Amino acid sequence: MQIQDIFSGKKEGATLLITGFLFFSMLSFVSAFSQNNLLFYAPDSTLELRINLSDTVSWQLQSKGQMVVQRGVIHLKLEPFGDLGINSRLKTQKQNLVDELVQVPVPYRKKQILNKYRLVQLQMAEGWMLEARLYSNGFAYRICLQLPDSAKVISETARWTFAQTPEIWYPHYDPRPDVDAFHTSFEGQYRKAKLDTFSTTRISYAPLVATLTGNLSVLISDANLVGYPGMHLKASDGKTLHGVFAAYPEKERMVEGEFPAWVVDKRADYLARVEGNQKLPFRAFLVAHHPVDLPDNDLLYLLGDPSKINDPSWILPGKGTDEWICGINLFNVPFKAGVNTASYKYYIDFAKRFGFDQIMLDAGWSNYKDLFDINPAVNMDTLLAYAKAKGIRLMLWTLSATLDKQLEPALAQFQKWGIRHIMTDFMDRDDQQMVSFYHRVAEACARHQIAVMFHGAYPPKGLNRTWPNAITQEGVMGAEWNIWSELATPSHNVALAFTRMVAGPLDYEPGLLLNAQPDQFRPIGKNPMSIGTRCHQLAMYVVYDSPLQIFSGNPSQGLLEPEFMEILGGIPVTWEETRYLAGEIGSYIVNAKRHGNDWYLAGMNDLTEREITLDMSWLTVGSYEWTRVEDGVNAASYGADYNIQKQEWKNEKQWKVNMAPGGGFLWKLVKKE
Repeated sequence: MQIQDIFSGKKEGATLLITGFLFFSMLSFVSAFSQNNLLFYAPDSTLELRINLSDTVSWQLQSKGQMVVQRGVIHLKLEPFGDLGINSRLKTQKQNLVDELVQVPVPYRKKQILNKYRLVQLQMAEGWMLEARLYSNGFAYRICLQLPDSAKVISETARWTFAQTPEIWYPHYDPRPDVDAFHTSFEGQYRKAKLDTFSTTRISYAPLVATLTGNLSVLISDANLVGYPGMHLKASDGKTLHGVFAAYPEKERMVEGEFPAWVVDKRADYLARVEGNQKLPFRAFLVAHHPVDLPDNDLLYLLGDPSKINDPSWILPGKGTDEWICGINLFNVPFKAGVNTASYKYYIDFAKRFGFDQIMLDAGWSNYKDLFDINPAVNMDTLLAYAKAKGIRLMLWTLSATLDKQLEPALAQFQKWGIRHIMTDFMDRDDQQMVSFYHRVAEACARHQIAVMFHGAYPPKGLNRTWPNAITQEGVMGAEWNIWSELATPSHNVALAFTRMVAGPLDYEPGLLLNAQPDQFRPIGKNPMSIGTRCHQLAMYVVYDSPLQIFSGNPSQGLLEPEFMEILGGIPVTWEETRYLAGEIGSYIVNAKRHGNDWYLAGMNDLTEREITLDMSWLTVGSYEWTRVEDGVNAASYGADYNIQKQEWKNEKQWKVNMAPGGGFLWKLVKKE
């Protein structure tokens, strides 16, 4: 009798091979581990992974002795190759310790990330490999096909059962009435619910966070989404979640309306067409024993394929303005405001004065259906020359269906104009065909040295590692929702830092300068307000990760508050280091980011007034100029009330800060020479 499988010991690199005599002499120690039962540890032994190959491939994950997932199931049904993961036979297994530093070309959170994990590769006799990566703060697996020919994926089973009924934070959205539930802009409101109250008919999407007893949380997501549909989520019962996937689009139609877009009329009876040697996306489980460990987890970025851009030095971060949310509703100006040359020159002047480096020409600068049919009220030659003279760049909005149709000639024209960033919008799907669009556009933009922001988009989940010029993505219920709803609540805004933001940079577009508590808030087009305080909006520029930040407030109002706008405009968008100091999902968040020798601290609060004592012992001792922007004494009633103080930081080890309901704060600590 011979057992060739591995008990992976807790010491790094230690492997116990058990055969014949050793099996009988150590039976009491390893009887649980047979040909079909494997045990592996993270490099620091924090996480324990058990894989069972009996019948259906399954796995179990523990962290520090506490159960994270009691049973996960892995199964893929292929045509014509049958079932992978049913009665699988282990052929060979390898494991290796990976320990490297990954450089981040556009450092939206930090310049480099430690990538340390145990790599497990289980080669199956049926022509596939299970790859598992076990980190100290998470686990991910993917199916790697090794088939003689291409195939159709008929179905995938990715199911996870917890030992107890978890509380979940999930993105809630209501399906559109005219199409299936897989058509979504990925702009759900993050809500909390017990899993046993979550309807088994409702579809959500990743990332989703499940919280267990003892502050244990697990964020569930797919990652490295290439050539395959994205993972949506449903509840099977009160303790079980499973992935669901949009089937391949067999028939599409163009929906006209204000922003024309392709929708699926009929889906095929399979999920995807795959190559015989294709690696499917990861199923990832990020583990935290304290909530603030979730936003500090870089696993989804690390799971992305390494950059396909050899020299990314041309990719520019940026901070710009956008006029769409406020509807170019300018005042105190001598011209008629609108999508026209005079208004955009005004935006350029505003950007120059307050430290922005670009402005967005949003929907309307050209015909939505033809990027070469420029609005006659917009003189591009005049704007390009004016912006160049001021040192300001132009960023252009595009409709995804139009960009796809005119991709090469449009990008060539943009490059000729000196455009460094574009936005493309209204994809609103993540089936296999639409996922390919993201990679096709990112690759084409890279050839023309243009960075792209995706709107109406799923979260990055590693795309920004593979294509660093995919600089930021929406996939978030952000500032624009204040125009027509009351859903962008302070609790939702805080929850984003622990959920959606973990998947990569997000384009929330903060900076609204009309701010109201809930009893005064009204959704108003062209003159929108936010729920919560001014400092809550300001803090987003530090709390939220994005190397391309957008100011969505009204510049005419901003000109009335120059001191505030100078602070906002001066906030960096790239960072060498990030620390998460305090927080609870949906309640509050405080973080600190370093740019050079300067530190920016920011906090965001739900509707509960809070006083927080911050441990500042980590700050390098020295002399700092300290700028404090905090909720004013009347912010609980008048949301736009704030105060700015400037003083010297005196190496305090602790400091208290107050946040009003829906409030926030921003501190800037500039190191003196």
